[in-house]
Amino acid sequence: MRALVVEDDPGIASGLEQALRRAGYAVDLCATRDAAWLALSVEPFDVLLLDLGLPDGEGLDLLARLRQQPTPTAGRETLPHKDMPVLIMTARDGVSDRIGGLDGGADDYLVKPFDANELLARLRAMLRRAGGRSNPLIEHGDLVIDPAAHTVLRAGQPVVLGGKEFALLLTLMQARPQVLSRTRLVSALYGFGEELESNAIEVHIHHLRRKLGESLIKTVRGVGYFIAREAAVADKPR
Repeated sequence: MRALVVEDDPGIASGLEQALRRAGYAVDLCATRDAAWLALSVEPFDVLLLDLGLPDGEGLDLLARLRQQPTPTAGRETLPHKDMPVLIMTARDGVSDRIGGLDGGADDYLVKPFDANELLARLRAMLRRAGGRSNPLIEHGDLVIDPAAHTVLRAGQPVVLGGKEFALLLTLMQARPQVLSRTRLVSALYGFGEELESNAIEVHIHHLRRKLGESLIKTVRGVGYFIAREAAVADKPR
């Protein structure tokens, strides 16, 4: 999952980046409204963490611009983020501020200072709602994935995954049965400036198949990878 953090305080931004990376997110930071819009224009993100008081204007203006994009039609370009979950994080704690933020298109509103664990829990809840889920666990055949605890069980037995492996599995699971291109997977797992080997995605896919079963992740040659909506027979408990 890839998060865009729009926060002009370097200390807060750094703390958020560390907390999110520890939780398995790829993270990009922007300190201004214009920089955030540029980032949204060129890269796909799964969630936006938005401060309101920015050096070049109001965060709410960025949110309004995001939400008011036209519905995509043939021949009309629009960002893929129109319905992306947005969490406002701000020191403005007035009731009218919270109402204005939520009515302005935010999915949640968190007042500074806040605990990083609460922030992460709110992000998980937002992403569950965005994916049409209410169950905090993701179940697929004999697999049970706990995004909060970063654990995976296969037929009741724990499976140890690396950070990027877990992030890749979660990305594919949440998108199923959509086929995700290699470029989309790289964008979901790595932020701006992160170094990666040219075959990093293929290596992670190989490790996941070895640990979770060859039939779990399917390849569409020349297009990308996907996980079927229903588990294959071979992936179910014997």
